[in-house]
Amino acid sequence: MKILVTGASGFVGQVLIDALKQRGIRSVGVGRHLFKSNADTIYSIPDFTAQDAWQEPLAGCDVVIHLAARVHVMDEQESDPLSEFRKVNVDATLNLAKQAAQAGVKRFVYVSSIKVNGEETAKPYCEMDAPAPQDAYGISKWEAERALHELSAITCMEIVVIRPPLVYGKGVKGNFEQMVKVLAKGIPLPFACVHNQRSLVYVENLADALILCATHPAAAGQTYLISDGKDISTTALLRQLGDALGHPARLFCCPSILLRFLGRLLGRSSQIERLLGSLQVDCSKIRCELGWAPPFSLADGLKITVLNLHKIHEK
Repeated sequence: MKILVTGASGFVGQVLIDALKQRGIRSVGVGRHLFKSNADTIYSIPDFTAQDAWQEPLAGCDVVIHLAARVHVMDEQESDPLSEFRKVNVDATLNLAKQAAQAGVKRFVYVSSIKVNGEETAKPYCEMDAPAPQDAYGISKWEAERALHELSAITCMEIVVIRPPLVYGKGVKGNFEQMVKVLAKGIPLPFACVHNQRSLVYVENLADALILCATHPAAAGQTYLISDGKDISTTALLRQLGDALGHPARLFCCPSILLRFLGRLLGRSSQIERLLGSLQVDCSKIRCELGWAPPFSLADGLKITVLNLHKIHEK
């Protein structure tokens, strides 16, 4: 078997390529620039567009695992964000998928986002819930899912969709990395009384699930939500991260209404909501249908991630 991985130079892509190599599966890695990788072959496509030619990277490939995307932008500068997300996440994705079908690729595994389901839960999301994306990124991911299933209906190429929640692990950036930095400095944080529940997925667990979805016959045509299988509150997450760092989290209570007010005042409402709100996924479908179980526990994944980030920041 030979698998093409887009976004292979990224955080998830590097882990996935290594996991494929460990299983003896040949891989073709495609990134925005030349990069070090354990992939058998590497290609560089600087700008992921609807005009890209994929014939050479796709030659001889049985499966595509599509990670490349225009990701959620915290400080969006574009006047029409949805249009920009569609160019990459819908148009360029469909261009790749059409060429993959023409090249004889048997299965296309699309890494979507839990944002297709929505932003917050009263009960865990499952695959049967009606999609309700609320931002441009989530809308573009949902549109790409639908376009891929439409393509599958008129070709012989199977589609599998994975919607992960927040992915963490070696190389993680963004809010998760910032959280670890703040804890390492011993800065007090006002989250001692947050009783939400969030689902996360460790990058090694995601890679394992992606490979299973690329190879298991029963995955064809399916959509799966995945997580580490154990949810956690913001308060408990900060405490576990602090313990792993050897710098116990310094937390104090602050009313949620005040935190939300400050978030609006500072233009950080979305970040505050992610810290206060719940977002849970039910991953029982992939467990039952494919027999998947996360190789790493949430506690182990957090500890490995924190230790790696701390080593990097100490250098």
